[in-house]
Amino acid sequence: MPEEFSERSPVSTEIDAPSAPRRRGGSLRSAALLGPAFVAAIAYVDPGNVAANLTAGAKYGYLLIWVLVLANAMAVLIQYLSAKLGLVTGRSLPEMLGQRLRKRNRRAFWLQAEGMAAATDLAEVIGGAIALHLLFGLPLFVGGLITGIVSMVILSIQSRHGQRTFEFVVMSLLAIITIGFLSGLAFTDISAGDAVAGLVPRFEGSETVLLAASMLGATVMPHAIYLHSALARDRHGAAGHGPRLHRLLRITRWDVTGALVVAGGVNIGMLLLAASALRGVPDTDSIEGAHAAIQASLGPGVAVVFAVGLLASGLASTSVGCAAGSEIMHGLLNMRIPVLTRRIVTLIPALIVLGIGVDPTYALVISQVVLSLCIPFALVPLVRMTSDADLMGPERNAPVTTALAWLFAGLIIALNVALLWLTVTGSG
Repeated sequence: MPEEFSERSPVSTEIDAPSAPRRRGGSLRSAALLGPAFVAAIAYVDPGNVAANLTAGAKYGYLLIWVLVLANAMAVLIQYLSAKLGLVTGRSLPEMLGQRLRKRNRRAFWLQAEGMAAATDLAEVIGGAIALHLLFGLPLFVGGLITGIVSMVILSIQSRHGQRTFEFVVMSLLAIITIGFLSGLAFTDISAGDAVAGLVPRFEGSETVLLAASMLGATVMPHAIYLHSALARDRHGAAGHGPRLHRLLRITRWDVTGALVVAGGVNIGMLLLAASALRGVPDTDSIEGAHAAIQASLGPGVAVVFAVGLLASGLASTSVGCAAGSEIMHGLLNMRIPVLTRRIVTLIPALIVLGIGVDPTYALVISQVVLSLCIPFALVPLVRMTSDADLMGPERNAPVTTALAWLFAGLIIALNVALLWLTVTGSG
């Protein structure tokens, strides 16, 4: 990682004092500041990730582990930059864009961001609906409706009890997701040698290029970039320049790293599970098919736990996605409608898709295409703003950080262009 991300904070002596009691107290106070990144990290273990990881492992074994490792490295830096922007400026990325764009451009930007939010919600609600169908045999429309209602309850926690309680609920769901998706690893044998070999970047035909593009290009979700800057700002406020900001940035680095190590571990674990237990099994290119294969290979108990993890993924990610949409509207249009009202409005397109019988896997693919188109609108302004000395002052990105951020941004955008091209032309 670049020097900026790994350097020891000048204020670390404040926490790492000589006496053991003070060290313990400082550690507890620092731990209490963790949380915003774990909310943003839900975007990295949503139902779309589940489908891609299981497909990659079932079809190509351990071949594409390197894609997930690279994707996670990108995500760590980009999410840190988003949080840093919120801490240094006291404003979220949507607010910064709203202040800098002219009225017409601001409205156009908001329209594409709302399209992104709708596509995000579509994928998450479909994931929850599929989970309820697998667990209880509910029709997808009914499952989607229940997912939306439960997400309203989760969002009401944020409205009534504050961000810290909301973070705790989302982190609890992340724990369920982790257990649900990784428990199957205890019942299968993983080839350590093949797994290590999967860290070497390589492809096997055009289809693996398409799959890698969808895994890597769609990893950095635009709504997580928009939201993380607001989460950090709302939790800590504008820190100004000085020791308090340095301390918060240091804690934020730990927060981001820890959250994405968990999310990355879940994604890699899903691929390892599919590579070891589902390799060559037909019909694993959909979540339902993968669930059936898990049940046949590892037993109904593991399949139920997996479906519970999928349900937690859908509930958590759709709640976080709705919160992101609310922040985007507030920042760009200076409007804030009740988040539960927004939840109802954004739920309608997903229920329509489920109600008219569109294939869920196809709907997930289309939603990822929409997200691919929206990624540059969040990523490019983020890198530009955090590299701006006038805006960030002494906390602007170091030259190495800026270079690496632009490299990652260029790679993500290029892969999404490739994904769109391969999707439209049907190549691979």
